[in-house]
Amino acid sequence: MNSGRSRDWMWAEAVDLIDRVQRLHQRAFAPSRASGGTPAWEPPADMLETEHELLVLVALPGVDLDKTEAFIEDGVLVVRGYRILPPELRTARIHQLELPQGHFERRLPLPAGRYDSVRRAGVNGCLLVTLNKVNGGPRR
Repeated sequence: MNSGRSRDWMWAEAVDLIDRVQRLHQRAFAPSRASGGTPAWEPPADMLETEHELLVLVALPGVDLDKTEAFIEDGVLVVRGYRILPPELRTARIHQLELPQGHFERRLPLPAGRYDSVRRAGVNGCLLVTLNKVNGGPRR
């Protein structure tokens, strides 16, 4: 293969990778329908498990955590709330608006087991939801 074709192939691969990353980013913040039929967006989330707890980190930059709720419903952790523009920005001319606004809801199926004590805390622009494992130990 000559070096020109090699460069073209590498460039095509790089462009394809960038396209895939952009699609993943758009999907993470894609509008969806909440259970009530209200337009919503879904924030990205991580779920981690320790011996005694299940930890869920939900990316919510710019969201007032007092306007969120987290609860367990039929084996699913439901995190929902809304993001609104701060009052001082509501009359501003928008040049770019990438952070989704409005109602959000994320439903995360929980690993097998029983949980209680749903606790919420703010950590670096994220909502940290901590669930205690009932009986504390590992389950299978």
